[in-house]
Amino acid sequence: MNVTRVLGIDYGDVRIGIAVSDAMGWTAQGVETITRKTLEDDLARLKELIEKYEVSTIVLGLPKNMNGTIGPRGELSQQFAEILETTFHLPVVLWDERLSTMAAERMLVSADVSRKKRKQVVDKMAAAIILQNYLDRQQNGK
Repeated sequence: MNVTRVLGIDYGDVRIGIAVSDAMGWTAQGVETITRKTLEDDLARLKELIEKYEVSTIVLGLPKNMNGTIGPRGELSQQFAEILETTFHLPVVLWDERLSTMAAERMLVSADVSRKKRKQVVDKMAAAIILQNYLDRQQNGK
């Protein structure tokens, strides 16, 4: 069996949410939230995770405006995607992440998770939502 895990990333100014797929590519699990330091530090931690989980593809959330256009945040994600491809020599898929962070926040609120705890997990949960949406689309024949 060929194991091909997919890494999901919710890229933010302060934190980077990380999720990874199971070996079959069916489910996404939130793994961790990286608190941003320098680009070099961020990439070093991503490298460790890519090696640990034997990642073959990266799915990076692409924040779009509600009308579908790409704004400044989206442009930053596109630049980060280029850095990831150049650094890790892996395919990077930009995935529409509209509302993923809000969905994660709503889930945590409905689960009665405290505000402090939500802040710690919302990014990795958003990464898991982005990745799960991508995996679902792959399963359903694109």
